[in-house]
Amino acid sequence: MQACWDAAGEVIKAWATEGHSVALPGLGTMRFGLRSKSVDDVNKVKSSLITSRRIIFTPDVDLKDELKNTAIVITCYDRNGEEVKRVTSTDDGDIEDNENPGSSTDNQGGTDNQSQGGGNSGDENLGDGD
Repeated sequence: MQACWDAAGEVIKAWATEGHSVALPGLGTMRFGLRSKSVDDVNKVKSSLITSRRIIFTPDVDLKDELKNTAIVITCYDRNGEEVKRVTSTDDGDIEDNENPGSSTDNQGGTDNQSQGGGNSGDENLGDGD
């Protein structure tokens, strides 16, 4: 079983590094992407403009629904580590969606966000290999 898992990992790595989106059955797709600085002249394009390399995961519809229906608990602590407020989500269940940046709100401040699910950063996808 370990040999099969290792072999699958090598295939996924090869496909992804060649610029393909790779299906992860029951989960979604993943691909590698880049963030880079922009230039006003195509003759100025060079690899040193790349600012970061990222793995971009896009959950499938079932997983998005699961994330949408998962309760979120937000716990706020004071400077002494004492809990001052705990809130369980009762919002409309919006989740971040890489395909529609800006469709979610960012949570800022001194909170500890806990969830039974996962998410992504919602950053813009620039210069990806698709």
